[in-house]
Amino acid sequence: MGGLGSTRWIGESTKDTVDDTRSLDINRLHHAGCLHPGYRGGWEWKRDGARVAWINLFRDDHRLILSYRYRKDGGEWRDVDQPTPVVWMPCRFGGRRPYFLCPGKVNGIHCYRRVTKLYGAGVYFLCRHCYQLAYACQREDRYVRASRRADNIRMRLGGDPGTALPFPERPKGMHHRTYERLRSEVMKSETLVDGRLAVLLSRLQGP
Repeated sequence: MGGLGSTRWIGESTKDTVDDTRSLDINRLHHAGCLHPGYRGGWEWKRDGARVAWINLFRDDHRLILSYRYRKDGGEWRDVDQPTPVVWMPCRFGGRRPYFLCPGKVNGIHCYRRVTKLYGAGVYFLCRHCYQLAYACQREDRYVRASRRADNIRMRLGGDPGTALPFPERPKGMHHRTYERLRSEVMKSETLVDGRLAVLLSRLQGP
């Protein structure tokens, strides 16, 4: 790797969701100036205000070179230089947007998906498809998803989450049909959750 520096990247991730994995967002990198021609700098991740990992970046022609160190399960450090192609696509209303072309290779097949995020779930930063990462909400059961959906709608209507308070009034300007549809969705979701809670309580109380 040489003089580009390193990251304190310890261990191979055992997480299986994007929320638990460090990522590189190309839009954030773009706004920070990391995609300018000839750029040399770095990126860091923080927890509670303290830096926990960092990576060096170098813009080379149509690629962004990711330079860091990696080790698995307390083993030897490994220097990694990962050339990652960057493409610019026209936006609908003018301008251009950057994307990574995922450099992953699975079962001998190159990925090259056009993505906005790469994840450090292993030795390399690859897309979530290559690492088979799910979103946290996909790991939730149907009752948790139903409760989350109901809470989100309540807050969208200007209310508070949970069933302790009355259902929010229709916001000014919202069509009556839209309001009734959302209200119906909340009632359906909360009825599902209440039914599940009733079953659990009956089990706890025993025969």
